[in-house]
Amino acid sequence: MSKVVIFGNSGSGKSTLAKELAFKNHLAHLDLDTVAWKPIMPPERLAILESSKSINDFLLTHSGWVIEGCYADLLELVTQQADEVIFLNLSVSACIDNAKKRQWEPHKYASKEAQDANLEMLINWISQYTVRTDTFSKVAHEKLFREFQVKKTMYMSNVQGT
Repeated sequence: MSKVVIFGNSGSGKSTLAKELAFKNHLAHLDLDTVAWKPIMPPERLAILESSKSINDFLLTHSGWVIEGCYADLLELVTQQADEVIFLNLSVSACIDNAKKRQWEPHKYASKEAQDANLEMLINWISQYTVRTDTFSKVAHEKLFREFQVKKTMYMSNVQGT
């Protein structure tokens, strides 16, 4: 059974690819957004210990899975159990274009309008990817990719093979 980790900038296509792989290969899917944040506004991260408990529960429940997100600190908790990592290393402009075309994500937002109200903030967040040095940054993702020792793939566009 496959165990795949997908990561990259916001808007890089992680959720889309994860859903496709999960469906095609009959894998459980975990979007780390669902275990990384407190359900409050403005958003605030959960303690890593709290997120890791949810992740461990998921891992114990499923023998085959795809886990996706932009949280290098949470991804480090699962990469040692993964068979494969996929780094969606798209340009910032491609991620912004994807974010503008993003369909409603009901597991994250109460409505498409609520999601769209966040678009300006999301675009600003995406644009900082290459200059940040936090757990969400390109630098953190490159380190995660470099240190993974099994099968790893990097895509520079949403068209696989490029």
